[in-house]
Amino acid sequence: MNHDTPDILSFGEAMALFVADVPGDLADVERFSRGCAGADTNVAIGLSRLGFNVGWMSRVGNDSFGRYLRSTLEKEGLDCRYLTTDPDHATGLVFKERAEGGADPKVEYLRKNSAASQMSVADAAQIDIPSLRHLHATGITPAVSASCLALSRHLLGQARQHGVSVSFDPNLRPTLWASEQQMRTTLNELAAHANWVLPGLAEGRLLTGQDTAHDIAGFYLDQGAEAVVIKLGPEGSFYRGRLTGQDEAFTVPGVPVAKVVDTVGAGDGFAVGFVSAMLDGLDPREALKRANLIGAAQVQVLGDMEGLPSRARLGQLEAALPA
Repeated sequence: MNHDTPDILSFGEAMALFVADVPGDLADVERFSRGCAGADTNVAIGLSRLGFNVGWMSRVGNDSFGRYLRSTLEKEGLDCRYLTTDPDHATGLVFKERAEGGADPKVEYLRKNSAASQMSVADAAQIDIPSLRHLHATGITPAVSASCLALSRHLLGQARQHGVSVSFDPNLRPTLWASEQQMRTTLNELAAHANWVLPGLAEGRLLTGQDTAHDIAGFYLDQGAEAVVIKLGPEGSFYRGRLTGQDEAFTVPGVPVAKVVDTVGAGDGFAVGFVSAMLDGLDPREALKRANLIGAAQVQVLGDMEGLPSRARLGQLEAALPA
C-alpha cells in the first residue's frame, strides 16, 4: 500500500456481489460467483489500475463480506485508510442475474441500513481535501441515506471551493429516492459543484427536461460545469464544454463490440476513461475516445469491473483502434 496520502478520492457503497452461474430467474439459481460491486468502487479500481493513487472512503460491516471487500480493494491498489469497519451494521449485498443476448441483467439489493448507509460528514474529518487532485462522485451515494447526502454535499462543495477537480456521474437509481422530483432537484444541485458531468442520454433527459444532448449539456454548463459528456451507448458519446478555452461540441463514435456479455459497469468504465484522460492532460476528443474504448471493453466481460484495463492493456487496446 502506498503511504503517501491518495491524491484522488472516491466514496460510496461497495457491496459483495453474487452473480448467478446460469441464466434464468434468480429464484431458481443454486450457485453464484462472488465479486465486488458499486459504481464508485468500479471507477476507483479503474483509475488505480491505470496507475493513479486512489483513496476509497466508505464503511463495511464487521463481517466476512466486509473483510472480503477490504482485501479485494487493497489488492486492487486502493488506499483504504478511510474505509471504516462499522460494528453495528452489515455489509451490503447485491445479487445479479446472468442475462443473455446483451440484455440488462436484473439486480436485487440487500443494502437497507447497511454499514455504508451510516456514513456521514464525520467520516470526512480525516481527509485533507485541499491536498486532493481529484474527487469522483456518483448520484448513488446521496440516494442511500440522509447522512450520505450530507456527506456528498460536504465533499463536493469543499472540493470545488478548494480548486480540486470534481467528476460527477448521476448514475440514476430511482428506487432509492422518495420521488423523481427529489432525485432531480438533489442531483442537479450536486452536479452544480462538478467540473465534469457525465450523464447518459436518458438520464440527462430525465434530470434536465431537455431533449437533445446539446441542450442537456447546456443545462449543466449554465450551472457552472466546464465539460459535459453524454453517454450515447453503442453510438459513442457527445461532448460540449469549454476545456480548451473556447466553446466546443462534437460527437465521438462508439467502438464496435462483436458480443455484449454484461452491460453492468459500462458507464463506470466510460468514466474511468474520461477522468483518466483528463488527469493525463489529453484533449477532450482524445478523452472521449478513451472513454468509449474502456466502456466497450467492460461490456465484453462478465462482472462489474473485470474489463477495466491496466495501463499496458490500455495501450494495446488503443493501438488496435483504426486510425
